[in-house]
Amino acid sequence: MNVVRWSPFREFDNLFQSFERPTPNVRRADWLPLVDIREKEDSYQIDVEVPAVASEDLSVSVADGVLSVSGERRVSEESDTEGRVHRVERRYGKFVRNFQLPDDADDESISAESRDGVLYLTIGKKASSVSRSIDVKIN
Repeated sequence: MNVVRWSPFREFDNLFQSFERPTPNVRRADWLPLVDIREKEDSYQIDVEVPAVASEDLSVSVADGVLSVSGERRVSEESDTEGRVHRVERRYGKFVRNFQLPDDADDESISAESRDGVLYLTIGKKASSVSRSIDVKIN
């Protein structure tokens, strides 16, 4: 499974191009959750780390062989009103992660489960791509 990778050089090019031509306020993702990607015999698994993101703020979609996971981690209202803030290191806001699905992935058999701050995605493989052993008969 291929991950659509971030390129710092592309970011520099975009930064310098933004100085050349004014654009409206277009923001990229505020933060990117970490992922683990594994392949099993009959499926692919993607675990997306999304602590403090409510399941109703998560979205998973597939289009043209690309799996997209998006969501938003919101600032809690009570943290804004109590006391004086000395440091904020956690990131908040929207995110989008895109993954190019391999040819043998069955985009009709994708399941998602959110548990303990992790979004667990399972993408089944097409039946023809599951490996099997064949007995060789010797005469």
